[in-house]
Amino acid sequence: MTDHKTSANTPPVDPLNNPYSSTGTRNYVLVLLTLVYTFNFIDRQLLSILQESIKVELLLSDSQLGLLTGFAFALFYVSAGVPIARFADRSNRRNIVATSIGLWSFMTAISGFVQNYAQLLAARVGVGVGEAGGSPPSHSIVSDIFPPERRASALSFYSTGVNLGILFGFLFGGWLNEFFGWRIAFMVVGIPGIVLALIVRATVHEPVRGLIENKTASKEQVPFKEVLTVLWQRKTFRHLAFASGLNAFAGYGTANWLASFFIRSHEMTTGELGTWLAFSTGLFGAIGVLLGGILADKLSKKDKRWYLWIPGIATVLVAPFMLATLLIGSQYAALILAFIPGLLQNVYLGNSIATTHSLVGLRWRATASAILFLILNIIGLGLGPFAVGYLSDFLTPSLGSESLRYAMVALLPTVMVWSSIHFYIASRTLSKDLERVPE
Repeated sequence: MTDHKTSANTPPVDPLNNPYSSTGTRNYVLVLLTLVYTFNFIDRQLLSILQESIKVELLLSDSQLGLLTGFAFALFYVSAGVPIARFADRSNRRNIVATSIGLWSFMTAISGFVQNYAQLLAARVGVGVGEAGGSPPSHSIVSDIFPPERRASALSFYSTGVNLGILFGFLFGGWLNEFFGWRIAFMVVGIPGIVLALIVRATVHEPVRGLIENKTASKEQVPFKEVLTVLWQRKTFRHLAFASGLNAFAGYGTANWLASFFIRSHEMTTGELGTWLAFSTGLFGAIGVLLGGILADKLSKKDKRWYLWIPGIATVLVAPFMLATLLIGSQYAALILAFIPGLLQNVYLGNSIATTHSLVGLRWRATASAILFLILNIIGLGLGPFAVGYLSDFLTPSLGSESLRYAMVALLPTVMVWSSIHFYIASRTLSKDLERVPE
């Protein structure tokens, strides 16, 4: 393997070139990138609260809906993610983020004009390609402006964008759909993202790689094969990535079908339901992600394995509450119980990204994030919603409108327990793998 450590002749990084010397500037960019990620998930999550209305108008099956929100989206998301991340590791990451949010917001807005399934699928593919350029460059920027001991907290704060996006996607989507219809909902949610793209381009500075760690990044980009080989050789990463993928399988399976479950099994309207889910899955989820990162940064001072133990513990605790939410007869008891899985389900995100970045060199980070998200999204986004939809269709002849309930019961809690096992296995080799980090 090529040695990428800084040589003695390499000039030191000039701290005067640091546009992020002030805490206020770092925090501003973190908040702005989190807002970008929030719009990423508003645009992605919007479809799940609208899909029952879309299903009726476009005459779709659950399998088609699962494909639309899962595999087809994930296929283009992950296909574009690695090339974009490679570009981000050698070029201006700020510009990539700004361009990406403009693209996916535009494609969300035009989703309101589609006339059939093929057109909607094409629009969602466009959203997927745009969103592929959002997170890996943002992860890399955050890791370059915050020191290692605050990185999990910062990346967890960034990752709250998932749940904040779910919050506003459910809240706005539910009420917009109820009063104006699903087409208007797409247009209203898509347009502000274009404005946000201009703000990112105008106000965010490209950080100096390695400055916060007093390191100088090599000007040579590490070959993709080498990044992939190094990560695959780390047993920690293999199990961490698989655990994250399984967690995402259940997470996307829940996020994409929970609204439909309450509409079918409890006959709720989208407005009231969207408000409940906005707070349980959205607000409480954001709190859980943030607290998971802060707690890991604090406990890791004594033992780095807490970066993986915390998501493992949170993940296994989700299973019983998820079962109770799906099986209890009272709609409001089910809605209240859903707050616990909402709080714990995405705790893994910030810690997983921070741990992945700690295993690689400075110019590897966007690519490493893209590889992690490729695995996470193939297993999670690609298979989760589709598997639930497919099993629901399979069970429909015998269970009717309750088929979705039992499809979720059969798949999601089991996968969460499985995920927690791999987080534990990953923790066993973390200390050893951290000693072999390339520069």
